[in-house]
Amino acid sequence: MRNAFLIARRELEAYFISPIAYVVTAAMLVVLGYFFSVILFVTRQASLRPLFGGSALIVLLFVLPLLTMRLLAEEQRSGTIELLVTAPVRDGEIVLGKYLASLAFYLLMLMPTLYYPVVLEVFGRPDWGPILTTYLGIILLGGSLLGVGTLASSLTSNQIVAAVLGVGMALLLWLIPSLAGFVSGPLADVLQYLGLSSHIADFAKGIIDTRHVVYHLSIIAASLFLATRILEIRRWR
Repeated sequence: MRNAFLIARRELEAYFISPIAYVVTAAMLVVLGYFFSVILFVTRQASLRPLFGGSALIVLLFVLPLLTMRLLAEEQRSGTIELLVTAPVRDGEIVLGKYLASLAFYLLMLMPTLYYPVVLEVFGRPDWGPILTTYLGIILLGGSLLGVGTLASSLTSNQIVAAVLGVGMALLLWLIPSLAGFVSGPLADVLQYLGLSSHIADFAKGIIDTRHVVYHLSIIAASLFLATRILEIRRWR
């Protein structure tokens, strides 16, 4: 784990010198801020449910793969991945370290949004329970998307291709439940369960369902496991 944290620290420092990270952060905050203002003005509800329980979350599907696109793809393009895989560091530690860096930066990106509940507290009487569970939900959703993005970054040496793959995989996971309407029986239930969109709305309602938590943790674990296997294959080429 020590090696993973050292890699995470190096990657986190790299984020702060990357203009892409600042552009991505600014874009996300502008879009979410716009939706927050419009929804608050229209609904006049002291709640984050209309914002983080709805379509505004789709912005994360497009923004977060931009954070992960360079993690492993850039190492492959520059050739430094060969140094990493031949160093006394396990492949799992490399993948985990890079993932943790993206997760830490994502948490920093969310910090400015904490002024949303402050605004709600000033102008209304928000229920803090759903607000806290909402943030737990978007952290888990972001963690899942970052895991998928890390997997996409392991598949190619081109950052743009990694970003496109990450967005495509995220959209596929988000839209899978829409296919459930074309089938019936257990297959419909499976498609409904596999979708990211099926495991976020309850958090905005103040509900912490362990099925949703397990689902997101499973997506993260499966993505990092597959990315690790891809690095191992590269080591033995």
